[in-house]
Amino acid sequence: MEANGGHQAAAALRAHGVDVVYTLSGGHIFPLYDGCVQREIRLLDVRHEQTATFAAEGHAKLTRGIGVAAVTAGPGVTNAISPITSAHFNGSPVLVLGGRAPQGRWGSGSLQEMDHLPLVRSITKRAETVFDPAAAAGAVHDAVTEALTPHRGPVFLDFPLDSFFLPAEPSGEAQGHAWRELLEDGGVRLSREVRAPAPGSDQVLAAARLLSDAERPVLVGGSDVWWDGAWQALANLAQELRIPVVLNGMGRGCMPADHELVFSRARSVAFREADLVVVVGTPLDFRLGFGHFGRARVVHIQDSPSVLGGHASPAASVAGDLNSALTAIADAATRRSDPEAWIEKLRGAEQTKRAGERDELEGDSHPIHPARVYGILSSKLDRDAVVICDGGDFVSYAGKLVESYTPGCWLDPGPYGCLGTGLGYAAAARIVHPDRQVVLLLGDGAFGFSGLDFDTLVRHRLPVVAIVGNNGIWGLEKHPMQMLYGYDVAADLRQETAYDAVVKALGGAGETVEKASELPDALDRAFESGVPYLINVLTDPSVAYPRSSNLA
Repeated sequence: MEANGGHQAAAALRAHGVDVVYTLSGGHIFPLYDGCVQREIRLLDVRHEQTATFAAEGHAKLTRGIGVAAVTAGPGVTNAISPITSAHFNGSPVLVLGGRAPQGRWGSGSLQEMDHLPLVRSITKRAETVFDPAAAAGAVHDAVTEALTPHRGPVFLDFPLDSFFLPAEPSGEAQGHAWRELLEDGGVRLSREVRAPAPGSDQVLAAARLLSDAERPVLVGGSDVWWDGAWQALANLAQELRIPVVLNGMGRGCMPADHELVFSRARSVAFREADLVVVVGTPLDFRLGFGHFGRARVVHIQDSPSVLGGHASPAASVAGDLNSALTAIADAATRRSDPEAWIEKLRGAEQTKRAGERDELEGDSHPIHPARVYGILSSKLDRDAVVICDGGDFVSYAGKLVESYTPGCWLDPGPYGCLGTGLGYAAAARIVHPDRQVVLLLGDGAFGFSGLDFDTLVRHRLPVVAIVGNNGIWGLEKHPMQMLYGYDVAADLRQETAYDAVVKALGGAGETVEKASELPDALDRAFESGVPYLINVLTDPSVAYPRSSNLA
């Protein structure tokens, strides 16, 4: 078949190293499918476009590369909006390729005719309709490059059905990328890591001076430390200057949880008593008190000026490639105070907090305390296990109690807080890491957003161990509403729903666990099963996760 716009788009994807596209079938994107088949790009089809787009974001998160979703026109695109928004807040390089109603009949009421661009412009780095099929390859190339350029984020392209089908020769800038050769034989991989510029020397020196003078500094490492591949530079800075480290988001695992300078339980003490907090690769949002840490001064280090937190009036701001920034600061700074007393103070606080958790982690209360689930699970996890969180209270305990030891192994929804990420992330995790443990932690509320995509895991033979914390309520809403009003509404689910039976009906396996003593053997069966396996753990609905974040 003569090359058309769909073939060109697929050739550009393949040239950038894309070997899987997450999708849900729709006639508007058939030309892209045909191009993917010709290029041996795997099409992993799901049951909801939301899952396809979350899977693309999960793929990006796990590989530090581009993740690609293809969705059909109209409802296919609108179903993808929440995941696109999540990728926007997470700074994830995702390319969403949409179908579009035929341009030649635009305005006639064609099937699923709508202009997608106004819906997605505010949540993407670029949103564009590609009308000329000869420009498809160049448009995809430019979109991939833009998505990967710090500060990273999602890009959206859609293609009118009539032009997508038309034969076309590459034109314009695409000729410079040798698209004819790509269309003929698959060509060569064009992808390269796109790095931010190095930060200005004055910014680096200002941050280094503050670090040199600090007596009680804390270093916070966030998701962009992972995205920039800067975990070794972060560790070098911490070790050379003996700075305590707190990790959040995909920063978890960028230094192993059992490193002597990594503190997770002493976080509140560290932030309250620090005189300097250096925040690297994460926004100054509600997770970090909006950048206010008592009397501490703040240094904010980001990969782009566009994401620096001016609202908190940092004492110094550094924008640029995080590897370069952290290395330059380490070279320029010298600790003038003895760091060991501060480290020992935090170590004492860490040990005290951990000792206080022991009863919940080891107890055998009935119904099961959610913390007990993680006390048992943690003993079963490999150091490079991929842990995926999708839920409210139940997975909040995971964020507190489950440790990460390897970079790129922790996936949570991020600051947008959208439920339904789990099944897409899990599919991508099994594709990217076929030989690792992949564990999906779900609230029973979150199960309802994407639970039918266990069918996707079954059909594509993607074994994942899933654990549902089944307390029969929307815990994140029920308990606060009771505290505020003395009652709650719209906060109850069906008690003891057999979510494992749903997974069995879809071709997987699973079981219900009512006692903590049953969980170790259930986990062993799940890991050994080789199929999507769901453990439905009945947890105590009276337990509320203790929250201190101010979200407003």
